[in-house]
Parts: sequence; structure tokens; C-alpha cells
Amino acid sequence: MHRILFTGPESTGKSEMARLLAEKYDTRWVPEYAREYLEQLGRPYEEADLLHIAQGQLALESRLAPHANRLLFVDTSMLVMKVWSEYKYGRCHPWILEQLHRRRYSLYALCGIDIPWAPDPQRENPNERQELYEIYRRELQVLGVSFIELWGSREQRLEQMHEAIKGLNG
Repeated sequence: MHRILFTGPESTGKSEMARLLAEKYDTRWVPEYAREYLEQLGRPYEEADLLHIAQGQLALESRLAPHANRLLFVDTSMLVMKVWSEYKYGRCHPWILEQLHRRRYSLYALCGIDIPWAPDPQRENPNERQELYEIYRRELQVLGVSFIELWGSREQRLEQMHEAIKGLNG
């Protein structure tokens, strides 16, 4: 099975891409666990919550993976947790860093910031998109993984993904 990861700043189409591609390929996608966690939290999140979110994200991915059909589209990962934690708090829990280096994906897709920002109560950084994009790009390079950058309309991004997925299957 190929795990395909979408990453990047907030409001760049990660969830939409994962959902649409899962529908197209008749398989599963892993939503962002942080949304569920934060909706049920009942208070502003704190640094300690990020570890719980990270653990929940990996547990959700593990639960959904056996139900995938050759491809599993993943909305977020430990890379998002690392960037979020370091950007907001200046550090990252060692467990998150360990998981980031342990878990690998067949394809990494960095979502570009050329689509409009969509307001959402859980989003925090509408004016830092370029800065965050560069952080994600640099982190992917440091990880030493190959990745594609998705730019353009929804249709253009989907086409880029279809081509990349064809490449996975040789």
C-alpha cells in the first residue's frame, strides 16, 4: 500500500485533496485529528495538547490503513505537528520528532499557498502563509524525502497528483 501525505500551511487544500483523491481511487483518507480534538477540548489548547493530538493522528492513521485500497491519503502528519509546535512554542516534543523520522510516506505533496485563505475558528496564521510554506519546504528537504509542490486550481492540483500516483505504480 502507498501512503500519500499532504502537508503545508493552513488553508492550502490538504483535506480537500485527500478527500477528493480517496473518492476517485475508491479508498480511504485520514482526516486531521486535531480538528476533532480541538472541537471537543472545551478550552484553548496548550502546548501539552500537541502531544495528544500527534498520538491521536497516528492512531487514526493506523486504524484506517487496513481499510485502504492500495492507496491511503493522509491529511496531516508529524511534520505538521513539528512545524506547529516549533512555530508556536519554540520547541517540539521528542516523541513527535522520533515519529517524524520513523514514519515514511510513498509520496509527499506540499500544498501551495496560491488558493484563497478560508477563515476557520481553528486557523491561526492567515498572514504568515509564505513564511510557513518556506518552513515546510525546508523541513521536507532536511528530512531528505522527495516531494512535489502542488500549485494552481483544484483541477490542476488533482492532475498533478494523478501524474504522481501513476509514477508510484511504475
